[in-house]
Amino acid sequence: MTLLPLLLLFAAEPETETADAIMARVAENQNRAQEMRTAFVYHQNVMIRLQRSNGKLAREEYSEFTVTPTATGTQKQRTLFRGKFADHGKEIEFDQPASEHKSVDIDADIANSLLDSFTNDPNSKDGIDHNLFPLTSKLQRSYKFHLEGSEEYRGIPVYRITFEPKKSTWDDDNGDPWAGEVLVQRDEYQPVLITTKLATKVPIVVKTFLGTDIKQLGFKVSYQRFDEGLWFPVTYGGEFKLKVLFMYSRRIGVSMQNSGFQRAKVESKINFADVMPDGR
Repeated sequence: MTLLPLLLLFAAEPETETADAIMARVAENQNRAQEMRTAFVYHQNVMIRLQRSNGKLAREEYSEFTVTPTATGTQKQRTLFRGKFADHGKEIEFDQPASEHKSVDIDADIANSLLDSFTNDPNSKDGIDHNLFPLTSKLQRSYKFHLEGSEEYRGIPVYRITFEPKKSTWDDDNGDPWAGEVLVQRDEYQPVLITTKLATKVPIVVKTFLGTDIKQLGFKVSYQRFDEGLWFPVTYGGEFKLKVLFMYSRRIGVSMQNSGFQRAKVESKINFADVMPDGR
């Protein structure tokens, strides 16, 4: 065999990465990124809006928080709150979270629950409920991934990967009812944009006996690079329709934005009054 064919043989294009291999790299980076995020103080605002079936406002709550790192995660302090609800065609403003304007206020309960469920996950270092997005190795076991190709997204080289649950049945215990796509940065294997939608329908038995239905349920989260290996979720939101107990129907929107990132200052302090003369 001559030299030229040998060179051509060994110069063959490298094997294209698989979707599973790419997502495994993403999973490896998630724990590292979670820890790095706790080194930053940042500003967060959250808007929750509930509309009636005719499109008119039922309730709206807007909150601003300062988020600071702790030893186990993050701590949020509310710095601003504004709310309003509709009552007989009039919009009434209020300034206290979870304020109710009648003895049974489903809107108030749902708004408060949404704030806790979607932006205050105690097991997450950034507050986002990560069960909505299959990024960790544990969650990825329940999904099938497909590499659709590579492209540029807002000047960032990314892989486009779609996913779907391995099981197509409704199962709250598995926590894997989502389908969607994720854009992964090609050099650092970090998520740039994730979009999910509910992959399974609410069982007919739930609709029939509980009068509960959820439609157009889905979420989107975008990430921005702040340092090498550090990508932070900067926007997060979702919109869906909820029908409960045959009479209650709402179109619900949740949106969150993180901004004003600053590296937290770590201070050590020695109280010399507590030190013994012999140095103990």
